Amino acid sequence: MQVIIERFNPENDSQPYAQSYHIDDTEIADDTMLLELLQRLREQDPSLGFRSSCQEGVCGSDGMNVNGSNCLSCITLAKPLGEKIHIRALPGFPIIKDLIVDMSIFYQQYRDVKPFLQGDAALQTNLEQEFLQSPQERAKLDGSVECILCACCSSSCPSFWWNPDLFPGPAALLAANRFVVDSRDITTIDRLEQQDSAVKAFRCRNIQNCTSACPKGLNPSRAIQALKHAIVNKPT
Repeated sequence: MQVIIERFNPENDSQPYAQSYHIDDTEIADDTMLLELLQRLREQDPSLGFRSSCQEGVCGSDGMNVNGSNCLSCITLAKPLGEKIHIRALPGFPIIKDLIVDMSIFYQQYRDVKPFLQGDAALQTNLEQEFLQSPQERAKLDGSVECILCACCSSSCPSFWWNPDLFPGPAALLAANRFVVDSRDITTIDRLEQQDSAVKAFRCRNIQNCTSACPKGLNPSRAIQALKHAIVNKPT
């Protein structure tokens, strides 16, 4: 098996370059994940840079572009990728080194949507009072609370590539919608007005790259369309 990795170290390289590695196919089991191959390659070449942590598809740290699609290497089987695997860093982010990218703008956009519950102040100061929801109200949050902030969705979005400083990106808009539909949050109108802009929610063109790229099977595109609908129909 040939693994071609696009490498780049800004301290030494003027531009990215492809480096080819070879791994004996007989050493790859059917359940071998791509991350394991990368770990073997780093044993051969300690200079190879990539992130990983939980190795269970929970932390979201090992997002990368593999054969043209964004994925998490720790939950991506190696064998189905073929005899030649092309790996590069997540598109749309500055490269720190090799497969490691600077996600500062991604996290800033996420922070800007205020991804935390803003409930009734009286309830917040009363530690004896719970923020209750019915099972039906809680069910509305399914499909958004599972996001692990791996950035695979935002990194697959052309609108985010072009204007990452203005367009929040699918992950942030998914979070924005999650709190808009939360029955316990009292800032719904403020949240909708914040995203009511041609460069925010309405910058999404619904091409659904984000949904295709999500390793957790979420549907950011559908959430963004729901957010747009809520904005258009918000009380005046």
